[in-house]
Amino acid sequence: MKILAMASLGISILLFLYAMYVLVLTGLSLWGRRRPIPRVEPRNWPRVTVQLPIYNEGGVVERLLGAVVALDYPRDRLEIQVLDDSTDETAQRVQRQVAYYQSLGHPIELLRRPHRNGYKAGALAYGLQRARGEFIAIFDADFVPPPDFLKRMIPVLLADPSIGAVQARWSHLNAQASWITRIQALMLDAHFIVDQAARSAAGLPVNFNGSAGVWRREAIEAAGGWEGDTLTEDLDLSYRAQLAGWRLVFVPDVDVPGEVPPSLQAFKRQQFRWAKGTTQTFRKLIGRILVSRWPWWKRLVALFHLGGYFTNLLGVLLLLLWGPLLRHAAERPKWTVILGLGLLAIPLMYGLGQQALYPDWPRRVWAIPLLFLVGTGLTLNNTRAILEALLGYPSEFIRTPKGERAMDGDGEVDPTGWIEGAFALYALFLAWRAWHHNMDGVVPFLLCYAISYGIVAWHSLVSIRPSPAVLPPVSSAAPRISLDEADRRGPLSR
Repeated sequence: MKILAMASLGISILLFLYAMYVLVLTGLSLWGRRRPIPRVEPRNWPRVTVQLPIYNEGGVVERLLGAVVALDYPRDRLEIQVLDDSTDETAQRVQRQVAYYQSLGHPIELLRRPHRNGYKAGALAYGLQRARGEFIAIFDADFVPPPDFLKRMIPVLLADPSIGAVQARWSHLNAQASWITRIQALMLDAHFIVDQAARSAAGLPVNFNGSAGVWRREAIEAAGGWEGDTLTEDLDLSYRAQLAGWRLVFVPDVDVPGEVPPSLQAFKRQQFRWAKGTTQTFRKLIGRILVSRWPWWKRLVALFHLGGYFTNLLGVLLLLLWGPLLRHAAERPKWTVILGLGLLAIPLMYGLGQQALYPDWPRRVWAIPLLFLVGTGLTLNNTRAILEALLGYPSEFIRTPKGERAMDGDGEVDPTGWIEGAFALYALFLAWRAWHHNMDGVVPFLLCYAISYGIVAWHSLVSIRPSPAVLPPVSSAAPRISLDEADRRGPLSR
């Protein structure tokens, strides 16, 4: 029993240290707000290739293409690659849209591979072989870049030749659709305006987030190019580029709106992919990082960054250890005070993210407890992802559903909900035992677990179809056509 008590104490200390790491980043982000982003306006704009990786996303692809062809950038210095791996009606929709914009004189081309090897990383590598741009901008299908995106991002790259990539902040098209979208927007806001801002300002490892960023082609090639052996090819390339001596910079004053998953099931699948991919990257690169010439503190931050999802595994282990410990009243877990104090750093980070971005931030922080509950409820889902990554178990890159397709896929039942439901009952039983033995300090933690797993289990097992969100129209000078209108106009020449 002493061994179990020591194990639970060790886990609590690790979780406390991670919370302190979050607190340090929060403080660094306040300091980083005051640092201006240097920019150099060029006499002649460099050539840029915009890559748009698409896979079965017909519900949003028209909006994306309409926004990209409206980018305010010299046409003779711009190249747009539509990297379409679609296997459904999206392929025909994309083909007709591209043909239409070509007829208007836009520098856009459609590239289709004979296979989907490497998933998104493979598509980006395929396009890079044919790209003529010195800089490579990347947008996922559910993003809507503003017209001035390139003219605000390219000058940051030109200000310092050691910058390998710049990442814009994500904003949200459908944040107000439901409580589920609100908590995701809250999480992403904190990631960008606190986490990314702190890293960038302090010269710590920064990651390209897969969309709404611009790479220097030379940096991609120097790092070894895109590789598809992880589910987070963006994080993988980011670290390889920085290990090769390049800098990555976060640009907080440029935001690109995109969609967040409209349902808890879609969010759960996205988190599984992110957790597994991040752990795969940890497994792949941690050895290179630890023996690199980076300062010790930079290597330590990289360890916390790439190992961040391990907190999910630690949380599950802690709950499992509470069972045998609560059987012995003498083994009262006094370490819950340590853990509770550390957890205060998390809502502080989320609250600061809202305060930095929105004048009405006091009206938005109500969602922080909901985010905490859902995040706790996803620990089982993410633990499974972590274990699969550590054991080398392969899985397909499954894109998060977007637009109409996000609504169509919500009738599925996730059988892991039964396990989550069992954990909810287990935590509730432990809460009763703790209360029965006058261990009042443990009860709130166990009730949190019970409620969290219960929420996620319910959404996993019950078909809950979200109401379609009404998204704002794209502000664009470029005309956009629907598939039906393209059919009426007939074939269009390139």
